[in-house]
Amino acid sequence: MTAAARSTGIPWPPLIYMAAIAGAVALGLTVPLPWIAGPLGDILFAVGWLVIVAVVALWVTSVRTMTRAKTTLNPTGDPTHLVTSGPFAVTRNPLYLANTLLMIGVGLISGILWFILLAFVAAFATQKVSIEFEEKVLSTKFGKKYKDYAKKVRRWI
Repeated sequence: MTAAARSTGIPWPPLIYMAAIAGAVALGLTVPLPWIAGPLGDILFAVGWLVIVAVVALWVTSVRTMTRAKTTLNPTGDPTHLVTSGPFAVTRNPLYLANTLLMIGVGLISGILWFILLAFVAAFATQKVSIEFEEKVLSTKFGKKYKDYAKKVRRWI
């Protein structure tokens, strides 16, 4: 992808999620929301750790799959191959999904509801700022192959 094809070279997804994490921490400290206590809270804590383990597995598998395909990991980079195997056979955006699940897992572990709420805001912002543009680039570059893939595999889950 040429520089002209990209509106900016700013890697928005990591910045969006970092801002959401910072916002969740700040809001958790200044405007704490009530959290579930007792046995259900303990179950949510355990589920949070399971989510974090799943995030690590999803992230590592996604990076390995992209590295093996010899395509860029940079959200503003030029994709050289359409990756449709591994986690990409289940979701078109496994790394963004992992970022969203990471925030949800941290929210469940910490009991800071802001992490969970802002995870959805970050996912929406990532879709609008980055994913929709990336999909246009992939559609232009890979044509029918990408369109067929997009029909079979959902954007998120």
